Amino acid sequence: MRSIPAKIAAVLAAVAMLVVTAPAPAQAAPAAYFEITDITGERFVIELTDPWKIQHARDLINGTTRDRPHVIGRILPHGAYYNPRWSYHLRPETIDFFDYGIEVCDATIPYVEDHLDEAGGAFLPGYVWCPWTSRLQRELSAV
Repeated sequence: MRSIPAKIAAVLAAVAMLVVTAPAPAQAAPAAYFEITDITGERFVIELTDPWKIQHARDLINGTTRDRPHVIGRILPHGAYYNPRWSYHLRPETIDFFDYGIEVCDATIPYVEDHLDEAGGAFLPGYVWCPWTSRLQRELSAV
């Protein structure tokens, strides 16, 4: 029978082999940043990290598609470095596109800012924001 220190050494060696031979984690796609506007003319920047959604946004901008032109996502009630004018931003992993939304998640960019302390309750339940008049304007080359 092996001693306790020998068993511990064997376990540590096995763990070390797993770490050395484990595949590297998948690399996330580089983020892309897009400017949107709404009926007020204000500008708001979103960050996309999903390659399919990035391509859909590019297709909307270049006119390849007109499907699902509006942006939906969950807001975080604090600013983001790429969107410094506003005290909130959309969580990149929740952003998607839609054709038609329900009224309870519709609000303009400045209205969300002015009522941010009410978000998550009766106003924008679950922090879901779907501005009906949102339109992608352009991709930003650097943020």
